[in-house]
Amino acid sequence: MAGNTRNPGQSVSSRLLAILAVFDETRPSLSLSNIANGSGLAPATAHRLVAELVEWGALVRTDSGEYVVGRRLWKLGMLAPDQADLREVASPFLHDIYGATLATVHLAIRDGDQVLYLDRLAGHASVPAVSRVGSRLPLHATGVGKVLLAFAPAEVRERVLGSLTRLTPYTVVHPGTLASELRRVHRDGYAKTVEEMTLGACSVAVPIRRRDDEVVAALGIVVPNLGRDRATLVAALQVAAQGIRRSFH
Repeated sequence: MAGNTRNPGQSVSSRLLAILAVFDETRPSLSLSNIANGSGLAPATAHRLVAELVEWGALVRTDSGEYVVGRRLWKLGMLAPDQADLREVASPFLHDIYGATLATVHLAIRDGDQVLYLDRLAGHASVPAVSRVGSRLPLHATGVGKVLLAFAPAEVRERVLGSLTRLTPYTVVHPGTLASELRRVHRDGYAKTVEEMTLGACSVAVPIRRRDDEVVAALGIVVPNLGRDRATLVAALQVAAQGIRRSFH
């Protein structure tokens, strides 16, 4: 028998890779039928292989029944030289900021149309924070996300501005308002949020650049409120970002 795949000549590994290749920044969450159609596999084969990927930790089945990329794949991705080097270089600067503020500090990069948290030091203050190392959150509602969105390619900004979702009563969902904020990020060198991702949590964030001036990440801090401390927090983040830039190749 030829088997139950649409391409019986495929190896098992190529079928598994075909399933993983269906996921991208525009399709981070997929149903089993979407996976089968996108990978070119018969539904029965896709079901069996997806179950194996879930068991291994490469995929996770959500409460809605769709599948997303799992933490184990993310951990493998973190072994890539650029990300591993960035985390290693940035780590002492994150600890310095944390030691001075005892607030939650974030190191993040853009992953498609989302912000991906590479590192996080949790603050002592009772400030709600939904971020976790390896988690992905919306670009438009987080401080680090706004920084990364401001320096993202135009097509990314257009996609995000075209599908803004409200997460709290204070989330900026008007495209024109957010576009103005992103222009201010370029002008002022930092982004801020006020309870836009989570009630009771405010943030400021700055870009991290390589020596060639490309923005490769964002460094942010989460506090109960900004008030008079905003300028001080921004200055501390900018000093740390400069230190990371000098050390990061």
